[in-house]
Amino acid sequence: MAESPCVYLLDGSSYIFRAFFALPPLSNPSGLPTNAIYGFTNMTLKFLKSYRPGYLAVVLDAGRKTFRNQIYQEYKSNRPEAPRDLIPQFPYIRTVLGAINVAVVEREGYEADDLIATLSKQFSAQGIQVVIVSGDKDLMQLVGNGIKLLDTGKDKWIGLDGVKEKFGVEPEKVVEVMGLMGDSSDNIPGVKGIGEKTAIALIQRYHSLENLFAHLDDLEQSGLKGIERIRKALVAGKEAAFLSRLLATVKTDVPIQVELEDLRYRAWDREKLQAIFSELGFTQLVKTL
Repeated sequence: MAESPCVYLLDGSSYIFRAFFALPPLSNPSGLPTNAIYGFTNMTLKFLKSYRPGYLAVVLDAGRKTFRNQIYQEYKSNRPEAPRDLIPQFPYIRTVLGAINVAVVEREGYEADDLIATLSKQFSAQGIQVVIVSGDKDLMQLVGNGIKLLDTGKDKWIGLDGVKEKFGVEPEKVVEVMGLMGDSSDNIPGVKGIGEKTAIALIQRYHSLENLFAHLDDLEQSGLKGIERIRKALVAGKEAAFLSRLLATVKTDVPIQVELEDLRYRAWDREKLQAIFSELGFTQLVKTL
């Protein structure tokens, strides 16, 4: 039997921010900041060389506001605006991706995570292997059914065992744990007073928020310490728990249709890349081409 094809879905937004904060300020001869473009380009070329993907899409956030902000105004409000030096670099990153001949997927009103989730489900349903290239723990809820994560920053593959190691539960229960513990990086509140360990222990025992809240009277049987405090926190934070689960759940039904063939990776356009690298002052990258 022929091996099923494998598609890589790369979380471009996390690559861009990682590159921007990892490198010192750089600029080209005309004063354009270039550190994010340089870091992102290097990471992408290294990825292509190391993993030689047959099919690849770079998935980007189209804007800051999404449907989650309509549900909960404070969502990601703890994050500052994109740094001033990063903003003029975004169009060049798209230009570089065009010259590398990589398909870019983005859609207004949805986060990259939602697009990755939707495409992962669509492709895995067709028997296509999916590798999500991201270090984002939110995407662990998608692992299974031919979908795994690759954190290139740590050179680490994450399958079912990796998810259990991190969250103590199967991938489909990750959002239940996040509903209780929240996520400070995305400003998802969770239940005040319930930390990661308690959240994991409760979901390991009760499996879902619905079942947990139906059994608040017999929490003693869970064997956890400080049951009265936990019960009080849960009663006070019930609404926050369900809201947080909703915010943490990635959407798998974004109205987007991408065919596998649209994502076939062929090769970069050397002339286009040389032209843009020269404009940006990337002499070292011109040589490596």
